[in-house]
Amino acid sequence: MRSFKLIERYKSTQVHALTPPDANPSSTTSCAATGKVNHHSKWLKLSQAISASVAEPLLPYGLPTTELIEPPIDLHLKSVNHVETLASLYRRFLTCSQFDKSLICLEQYSLLRSLGDPKLLRRCLWTARQNVADIHSKVVLSAWLRYERREDELSGSTSMECGGHILECPKAAMVPGYDPKSFYDHCRCRLGTVDGTDKQIIFGDDECSTSNENSDVSFCIDDEEINCVRNKIAVLSGPFKTMLYGSFIESKRVKIDFSENGISVEGMRAVEVFSRTRRLDSFHPEIVLEMLSFANRFCCEEMKSACDAYLASLVCNIGDALILIDYGLEETASLLVAACLQVLLRELPSSLYNLKVVKIFCSIEAKERLAMVGHASFLLYYFLSQVAMEENMVSKTTVMLLERMRECATEKWQKALAFHQLGCVRLERKEYEDAECCFESATEVGHVYSVAGVARAKYKQGHQYSSYELMNSLISDYKSVGWMYQERSLYCSGSMKIFDLNIATELDPTLLFPYKYRAVALMEEKQIRASITEIDKIIGFKVSPDCLELRAWFFIALEDYQSALRDIQALLALEPNYIMFHGKVSADHLVELLSRRVQQWSQADCWMQLYNRWSCIDDIGSLAVIHQMLVNDPHKSLLRFRQSLLLLRLNCQKAAMRSLRLARNHSSSEHERLVYEGWISYDTGHREEALSKAEESIALQRSFEAFFLKAYVLADTSLNPESSAYVIQLLEEALKCPSDGLRKGQALNNLGSIYVDCGKLDLAADCYMNALDIKHTRAHQGLARVCHLKNQRKAAYNEMTKLIDKARNNASAYEKRSEYCDREMAMNDLSMATRLDPLRTYPYRYRAAVLMDDQKETEAVEELTRAIAFKPDLQMLHLRAAFYESMGDFISAIQDCEAALCLDPNHTDTLDLYNRARDQATHQQQK
Repeated sequence: MRSFKLIERYKSTQVHALTPPDANPSSTTSCAATGKVNHHSKWLKLSQAISASVAEPLLPYGLPTTELIEPPIDLHLKSVNHVETLASLYRRFLTCSQFDKSLICLEQYSLLRSLGDPKLLRRCLWTARQNVADIHSKVVLSAWLRYERREDELSGSTSMECGGHILECPKAAMVPGYDPKSFYDHCRCRLGTVDGTDKQIIFGDDECSTSNENSDVSFCIDDEEINCVRNKIAVLSGPFKTMLYGSFIESKRVKIDFSENGISVEGMRAVEVFSRTRRLDSFHPEIVLEMLSFANRFCCEEMKSACDAYLASLVCNIGDALILIDYGLEETASLLVAACLQVLLRELPSSLYNLKVVKIFCSIEAKERLAMVGHASFLLYYFLSQVAMEENMVSKTTVMLLERMRECATEKWQKALAFHQLGCVRLERKEYEDAECCFESATEVGHVYSVAGVARAKYKQGHQYSSYELMNSLISDYKSVGWMYQERSLYCSGSMKIFDLNIATELDPTLLFPYKYRAVALMEEKQIRASITEIDKIIGFKVSPDCLELRAWFFIALEDYQSALRDIQALLALEPNYIMFHGKVSADHLVELLSRRVQQWSQADCWMQLYNRWSCIDDIGSLAVIHQMLVNDPHKSLLRFRQSLLLLRLNCQKAAMRSLRLARNHSSSEHERLVYEGWISYDTGHREEALSKAEESIALQRSFEAFFLKAYVLADTSLNPESSAYVIQLLEEALKCPSDGLRKGQALNNLGSIYVDCGKLDLAADCYMNALDIKHTRAHQGLARVCHLKNQRKAAYNEMTKLIDKARNNASAYEKRSEYCDREMAMNDLSMATRLDPLRTYPYRYRAAVLMDDQKETEAVEELTRAIAFKPDLQMLHLRAAFYESMGDFISAIQDCEAALCLDPNHTDTLDLYNRARDQATHQQQK
């Protein structure tokens, strides 16, 4: 996550740096900012609205000004036409070879990253892993899936531990071949099944030595003789066969001097044993390494493969990997190198701080060595560079990994991605000329968004007019997209800037910068409350640390310290190590300063505040209270779990999963730990594993959370009467267990929902009323549904009005209320819902359907098109495709279906529509 940008976009500092700060002046954010410290008076202004007594301790570096804020260049590929690009990907996936499917999934991953949907991204990686056959790709993708789950943050887990899923299993990754049926399979690791290479076998004396009676040739090393069977040695390789049976003098000898061939007596004895038994299990790894080198020199391919596989099976930690990878590279032992790479990759991100690991990957020579054994790929360096950028975007290590990624790029999209990301990093490092060259290279291979990078780099070099003309030309050449106007706004001023920013928001209301700029502009005009109102617009549906920080500044300017403290505490829940004031003051320190100016709460007060704010659906306020409670009790797993629920509600999944992992790590009992592990599994797409964890927890101890988890997972399917009855039973069991009102209210709400689905409306109403009695405000929504099903539409509308009154500015409440009123009132509610949260898709679909009913086909399509431009959503694409079909535009219908199926290839309704539209298009062409 990026924090607020002044002159140089300051980010939260990292606990570690990939390159030490004093090693490279441009390698860290703090170092990059050093040159500006003595010039604060030139580029930072204290707001005149703030008294000196307030500003000095709380705003030591002043407030931002409009001249000094700018948006970051997005790191990821960004298409000017999402629908066309996604449709093309789907078509290519259907028709490509098996080998190319994983590459298309990776391309899809790179394009969807800008949309920020973790479920879509995870499915891209899953599908890519499912469709690879080579060990190298399996190793990288399995490690990548592990990294996405951030299993390295789970205490007690090891990098080579198997989670039970074959696509993420380290042992399964070392087996070549393609098995499409294994997508959801569980591997055998947990059943105790291991390969034979993991078993230590001790040979008997008769197996380990060749008797004099059987031997017919001896190899002499120094004063030792190793008795061998000539034909057994001969079959090891062509050179041995020629030496022992060909025209060489050794073919006539019974004793052959082997002292100068670089193998020890023990090594040669091991070779002799292998020649008869084809086994290595009884030998020390050092002897097997010697055999590997010997096999290479004498072209003993079978022995080399056996040594390679055996040594690979021994690699289980980073120490082993760092020792053995050099041997593997030297002896071109591909499997051994793969095993070592697997450990290093599964140890990410921590392994990236090991200089020995960096040396293995980063230099040109290192890449070439990996390439010699088939382990240098775009996939590998793509993964490594993404991890490096997340850890420290401006480090030298990040630059080198991106350079290697660029060298491995072969497809146009790969080159575009590598050049674009390298340009972003160069820009952050203030290497503007190099950044411009990188962005231009990305543009040349077809990545239009990189033009924004070119413009920014030119602007940094003082060519403002050139940047403006570049963006102006882009807007003229392509269909307008929000980011184009946002970027052009940086290079103009006054009313032209505001005009561009307003157009940017109209085209893409999810862009943060226009709201931030307008808010700061209002602040400069001393309209502080108006600036808060402006920044509230984006915080209402898209919470980010930089916007919370900005609003906190505004509250400090108003001397509303309680609200400022709330925002900074919530910010720390999103990003615990956040550094404010362009990387100068830790957010924790500002919390400490603000806490002195507000009333202190006891832990009991905090629980009361949490209860009230949770009931009012004040998620940011609830986060702030939980943060304060965690300061007093940082190891309270229950609080971490509550924090994760709030973060999920705010659509901050990355932060939510971090809180959930902390809850798991701090759990005080095994049954509690299993519940949190179950939620982690569920949230990362492993439903069966989540169910299993819940059942294990219940077997250990009956608890509210275990029953609730099991019921929740089971309810997340199409329920039949039998399964619904079971979910009801589970929720009733949960309610019998000790818990607080916050969670019991949720359980009652869920129980009411199941009763409604079963047609038991009176029982559902009882559940909702009981939930409301303990201030579970969202139960109004369920009660409204019950009223509606009883044909009490007015009562349903009134229930939703109560929810709106209690939870102000709640887009979901307005959306739901629209279902219980006439068309005009519904349209008003849906307009309010869109204004509060433009990411909600139902209002667009409803308005489009109304227009279609009124036979305004063009307007209906345009309503959906506006939203699809910034959120290519499956349901909106499906609906627009249906509209196109009804209009006879089968080509457009097919394209929308293909884009939708790229997001979800198993969506039945879209598949039916797709096949129907294709048939109709074919029939139309034949006329």
